[in-house]
Amino acid sequence: MADNKSKLTIEDYKSDFKFKKKENGLNIQFNRVAFIFFVFFIIYLIYTIHLLHLGSQKSKLEKINNLPESKNQLYRADIIDINGNYLAKTVKSIDIGLKTSDIINEKKLLLSLNIIFPDKNFDDIKKKIKTKKFFYFEKKISEENYEKIMKLGDKSLVPEERVLRIYPQKNLFSHVLGQIDDDNNGISGLEKSLNDELRKSKESIKLTLDKDIQFLIRKELIKYQEIFKSKGSAAILMDVNNGNILSLVSLPDFNPNERQNITDVNYINRVTKGTYELGSVFKTFTFASALNEKIIKPETEFLDLPKSIKCDKFRIGEYDNEIPSDLTAEQILVRSGNIGSVKIAQKVGSEKFKLFLEKVGVLSDIDFDIEEVAPQKNYDFGKCRLATASFGHGIATTILQLAKGYSVLSNGGYEIKPTLIYKENKFNKKNKRILNIGISEQVVSALRKIVNTEEGTAKFADVQNYEIGGKTGTADQPEGGAYSEAKINTFASVFPTSNPQFVFVVMLDTPKKSKDYYYKYRHRKGGWKGTLYNTAGWTSVEVAGKVIDKIGPILATKYIEVN
Repeated sequence: MADNKSKLTIEDYKSDFKFKKKENGLNIQFNRVAFIFFVFFIIYLIYTIHLLHLGSQKSKLEKINNLPESKNQLYRADIIDINGNYLAKTVKSIDIGLKTSDIINEKKLLLSLNIIFPDKNFDDIKKKIKTKKFFYFEKKISEENYEKIMKLGDKSLVPEERVLRIYPQKNLFSHVLGQIDDDNNGISGLEKSLNDELRKSKESIKLTLDKDIQFLIRKELIKYQEIFKSKGSAAILMDVNNGNILSLVSLPDFNPNERQNITDVNYINRVTKGTYELGSVFKTFTFASALNEKIIKPETEFLDLPKSIKCDKFRIGEYDNEIPSDLTAEQILVRSGNIGSVKIAQKVGSEKFKLFLEKVGVLSDIDFDIEEVAPQKNYDFGKCRLATASFGHGIATTILQLAKGYSVLSNGGYEIKPTLIYKENKFNKKNKRILNIGISEQVVSALRKIVNTEEGTAKFADVQNYEIGGKTGTADQPEGGAYSEAKINTFASVFPTSNPQFVFVVMLDTPKKSKDYYYKYRHRKGGWKGTLYNTAGWTSVEVAGKVIDKIGPILATKYIEVN
């Protein structure tokens, strides 16, 4: 009996033991499954977080790129031309920095980066890792490479969001747009003068400039700068009735995308910042001032004009001794007579002539949209200054001011304000009249004869059916208290003369003769090889004629002249 009880106890113990053994095996299997599930869950969680990071990164960049409502300090409004073409634009950008203290496995990291960027100098990267705490590994990274870098999951690679200012037209509008610094602040051109507005505006800033016209004018200036080996050149095309500037070119220019620190004075904006004695283009103002004062009429005769006169110890002579001694006031302008211009200015008088030049804007400070504008010197008009100023020597001004003056002379005598910023409903405004009625018509008629008559000095600009009028100016450049052989050659034109709409000024700085260039006469058959004279009539006039040939169809100013 005792033995039976013992057996039962042993059997119960074994049974309990077997049951516990099976239970323990189930637990081990369950724990393995749970562990594998946990691992997959962690991997899933990591990838989910990574995808969310990429998504938020993209949405942030889209928000930056889509700003007008953004308060981001780097935001700047776009700048567009009259037809909506982008001249300056803000776009998204990402820079990848490398925080060296966070690198875990340098060898693995560099190997991965080398696969993505096979052309990089990794010897240089290794040196930077050893010597710097942080440096930029790649700037302006592409979206494709950005995604590859983020997939590496290395916390030492730090993405930095930026907005990038780009200039799609490169050099084309460089002197107008100017540049910004590394903190996105404007440092020149419209980028500087409109800095606050560009940071706040929700709309693009629209300019009066036309990309296609600017391109054609710049192309011709570059071509003829090579032909005449000039040091620089400039051109401005402006609407005479509202001051809207369709084109402003100064050469040499630069690429604002490169953010260059330019110190070479040859890169000056020759339209607004350079001041020049411009020569005979001033004779038009001399003629107009006397007409406006009712001292002369176009047909007023000046008889027995000498070939030279003296003012103090200086001699003033004609540029061409073939100019007749008996001329009307209009013929003095058409033939570009120096002595006749002096005589007309003397009739006007120093005070009134200076006041006239200030009134039309040639010798007064000009308020303009960019800050790179030269201040106007206040000249004392004595007897000799009056004489030399009558034919454009002894006084200096800018090409911009010259264009304004010719606009006033040709638009009926109304004040205008040259501008680069397009404004709605500006076209119907009539500004203050500053010249008497009828003066513009008399001046423009004389300018037309300079181009389309045998006596005129600008026959190479007589483009058929565009009714161009204008005045040449060839000025010796002052140097060390005297005049040098270097020239400033200018042609200030107005077209169409039957209904003036545009002023177009071309200036060549220090041009030279070209022995190989072929001139094709516009006023008669045939042509001539080689530049006979280093004057505006053989240089700037030729350029202006070629340009108007190309831009005329865009401006739709073609007329059929009836003689």
